[in-house]
Amino acid sequence: MRLREWFAAAEGFWRGIGNRPEPGGAAIGLALGGGFARGIAHVGVLRVFEREGIPIRYIAGVSAGAIVAAAYASGKTPDEIEHTAETMRFKDVARWSLSRLGLASSERMTEFLMKLLKTTRFEEMRIPLAVVATDLTSAQPVVFRDRGDVILPIRASCSYPGLFQPIRYQNRFLVDGAITMELPALPLRAMGATHVVSVSLPMQTPLIDPQHMFRVVNQCFQILQSRTEWEWRRHADVVIAPNVSGMNWDAFTSTQNLVEAGERAAMAALPRIRAWLRDSQPAGREAPVRPAVA
Repeated sequence: MRLREWFAAAEGFWRGIGNRPEPGGAAIGLALGGGFARGIAHVGVLRVFEREGIPIRYIAGVSAGAIVAAAYASGKTPDEIEHTAETMRFKDVARWSLSRLGLASSERMTEFLMKLLKTTRFEEMRIPLAVVATDLTSAQPVVFRDRGDVILPIRASCSYPGLFQPIRYQNRFLVDGAITMELPALPLRAMGATHVVSVSLPMQTPLIDPQHMFRVVNQCFQILQSRTEWEWRRHADVVIAPNVSGMNWDAFTSTQNLVEAGERAAMAALPRIRAWLRDSQPAGREAPVRPAVA
């Protein structure tokens, strides 16, 4: 075993110990859904959790949620993620490249993620991370976690069908994880979460007169997902739904409003989450208050 691999394995071992819940304790998992630019609302949820000392033991994401989840798991603070979001534009993660498989390539996302993330390996994340993509051939979700490169899984998870070209991986074509798993609550259970908080970004305001093809496709996917949301809701203990229905998919210039929407929704869910922590503590002992990332 090479020295780098040995250090990575050792770090993963101690990180696993540090994230293990105490007997009878609450191990909270946070699932972040997609929404492209509207995914910036996730930053507001993370900011409230840090400020209120809610410990996140596991985190998972699909599509835009995968980017935010990976950044936070790697050690970036909510403020740092918000700063990146304020200057982010579509051209930073995509290049128009007409193809039979999609209108844009996500190769630029590689450089963007290299700058954003503090580490690009699953085993080096400060919080155990899962990223979900969809296998076009098997029509099944593909969950990436534990070991390996995180950039390709994120690109795959963000590959919105029709817009982004699929990502080829081990003789499979991978696309947006939200197609088969709108919210990655179930992987968090497999990782050891005893309580799952899912952050869902509601459908946009219904369209009367869609102005372009992408709005039509986007609305169709949202309608389909609204019919199957029971599948992920049954694995979530609390659902946080920031009010971003009036925001467009490319609302990068509305960063502050999106973050504030996430903060308001998270604050409303705090009483129930605090009850988990209070009820999980042995008699006569107060729940520890500490930030999710040291």
